[in-house]
Amino acid sequence: MATISGDITPEQRQREEDLVRRHLALVGYAVAEMATKVPRHVSRADLTSAGMEGLAQAARGFDPERGIAFDRYAATRIRGALLDELRRRDWASRSVRSRARKVGAVTDELTAKLGRMPTDDEVAEAASMDPVAVSAVQSDVYRAVVLNYESLVTGVDADAAMPAALETPDGVLIDRERKAYLLDSVASLPERLRRVVIGYFFEERAMQDLADELGVTESRISQMRAEALGLLRDGMNSQLDPELLPVEKPTGRVARRKASYYAAVADRSDYRTRLSAATA
Repeated sequence: MATISGDITPEQRQREEDLVRRHLALVGYAVAEMATKVPRHVSRADLTSAGMEGLAQAARGFDPERGIAFDRYAATRIRGALLDELRRRDWASRSVRSRARKVGAVTDELTAKLGRMPTDDEVAEAASMDPVAVSAVQSDVYRAVVLNYESLVTGVDADAAMPAALETPDGVLIDRERKAYLLDSVASLPERLRRVVIGYFFEERAMQDLADELGVTESRISQMRAEALGLLRDGMNSQLDPELLPVEKPTGRVARRKASYYAAVADRSDYRTRLSAATA
């Protein structure tokens, strides 16, 4: 049980401890959801400990007069605590990052040589790896991108972070499709932007390192990172909620580029494939 400390009255202490005790399930739900987005070697015990601390902090800072339900408020604090724990503990193992760099380099080389994205079998053969290992590395890369993308999205309110009391079948399908569209959006990024996203967020390479590789300045890498995240958001919204897309001049160059990107995201997979990929 997480402890509640501080200079408070016995009544306040009891109220906070009661809040923690009654809402322990929120931690279990958040940990189970986060565990699907990170490699299997990440310790659930460490995540649970961080989640409990987040719950305790929520109980300590909760003000019922603000009109927000505690479970909604706590869900946001718990999720933030889990993301902080993952970033602090360097959850992506050194061996995973090393394999990801190798697969990424071989993929880039084959893409330039073949004029298309290579298959897993082609990458495996060129990298002298097992095809299953290549698929596993790419899965970890995508999970890392999902995690880092979610940690950077701002403006999420408490309602969006509130877990449903019961996962309905239609809710599960919508969640799977949303995640699959994110993977499609990453895969459809222009090559240089994709390298920045994977290099910066998953391989945890310095911006100067990426700048040297791509032959640009460090400030340009920062701009490319921002551009990539904007495209990811728009790519997902183009399929899930087109009304959220920014208004562009229909004949402008930017509009044409984005329309091409949206089409690539839409064509990358069908409904059945998206559901299969999201549960792999």
